[in-house]
Amino acid sequence: MKFFIDTAEIAEIRELAATGLVDGVTTNPTLIAKSGRNILEVVAEICDLVPGPISAEVAATDFLGMMAEADKLRKLRPNIAVKVPLTFDGLKTCKALSDEGTKVNVTLCFSTNQAILAAKAGAAFVSPFVGRLDDIGQDGMELIADIVDVFANYPAFRTEVLVASIRHPMHVTEAARLGADVVTMPPKVLKQMVEHPLTEKGLAAFLADWQKTGQSIV
Repeated sequence: MKFFIDTAEIAEIRELAATGLVDGVTTNPTLIAKSGRNILEVVAEICDLVPGPISAEVAATDFLGMMAEADKLRKLRPNIAVKVPLTFDGLKTCKALSDEGTKVNVTLCFSTNQAILAAKAGAAFVSPFVGRLDDIGQDGMELIADIVDVFANYPAFRTEVLVASIRHPMHVTEAARLGADVVTMPPKVLKQMVEHPLTEKGLAAFLADWQKTGQSIV
């Protein structure tokens, strides 16, 4: 499973990229707004920090507008994946860009039918939003299971299931159990995955015992 980080904060990306655990980054207009910086500058800097796919989202909603913005974004760096919404114009843009060899991440997916359309349009990634479905009383992970099952029936589909709107580590565990290709998560969730009270307790005991020996390895 690939781990993407869902943020536009350069310091967080730099810190986590140094661990070797980050395979890519996803951004969106909301995250860019929080950074308070110019989108082109931020995206280019992220691309230089992480060699994997960097999803940069268009802000236009019509086909011609999306294509114009996508052209600007994909020229920034070769590892850009243009992110488009799951609308008719978004799918049309996805098809046009993917036919030209550009990776496309189709976002705001909330149904299996939508995921099938994204795959048909040639998307490199489709992003179902599990947390937002949970928020309205639906089981977001059930959607992931359905999409993974359907895609397995069609080897010609090359679209990776990118689980988005991750809220906690159990979302990551369940996505992995279901066979999703990618999860994109806030930095805090990746850090939470490291934590366990028994790990902390065991380490404290080991350190206490080591101090009793009076030894030093270096």
